[in-house]
Amino acid sequence: MHPTRNNNPGFTLIELLVVIAIIALLMGILMPALSAVRKRAWSTVCQSNLRSVGFACNLYAEDNNYKVPRGGGGREETRWFFMLLPYLAQKIPDGADYRNVEIYRCPAYPDKEQTVCFVINAFTSAPADYKDVGVPTSIDEMRSGASTIYVADNEDGSWRAIIKEREGENWGSTDVSYPEHLPGTIIRNAGLTGDSWADISDLQYNGCRVAHARHRQGHNALYFDWHVGYVPAVESVVENWRPKVH
Repeated sequence: MHPTRNNNPGFTLIELLVVIAIIALLMGILMPALSAVRKRAWSTVCQSNLRSVGFACNLYAEDNNYKVPRGGGGREETRWFFMLLPYLAQKIPDGADYRNVEIYRCPAYPDKEQTVCFVINAFTSAPADYKDVGVPTSIDEMRSGASTIYVADNEDGSWRAIIKEREGENWGSTDVSYPEHLPGTIIRNAGLTGDSWADISDLQYNGCRVAHARHRQGHNALYFDWHVGYVPAVESVVENWRPKVH
């Protein structure tokens, strides 16, 4: 008898190695694309959350003589994210607080324990005056609201407080009122141009409260006219934050 011939010999070692190499090559091509898609999705969710914050601020203003929350002062009740709770579209369970509010979070924030991923404009309208505005202010008196940033992505870093308790010192750093809180100021002071500033170490950003590279090389922002947009870090400077009044 003749031995039975195996018509399905399977893959040879060389063929298996070729298949594995092709899969690895495809993964190498697809992973950066998938990562970019994920980051764009995060930015879209972040902007949607900021629009929701703007909607809540608009409702707050209608009930409060067209004044909007700003910095905050020493009590939790005067912090912007506490004042907006009654105006949020998200249903908050009875007895809950801002830590349960999803729109206060950005999915791109590295530390997922952070419960407030945005900071609010507390600059005064007076030039060279860098004390916090801790009370609601009128948007009726403001001009250039479409070019003045109201709320933006919070910076992350080892120096940034993680807000995960209802009361305490940590939630006191959710406003912006000094040039050094802005990434554009740090970039300018370092004398950097082009994209070279992107290599600045976290140590140099110590004290910065507005994200320098949360989304691409900048951050998302809600403006005083309630539109949302992207801001390159180099443009996040005092001129674009200090309110202008009539």
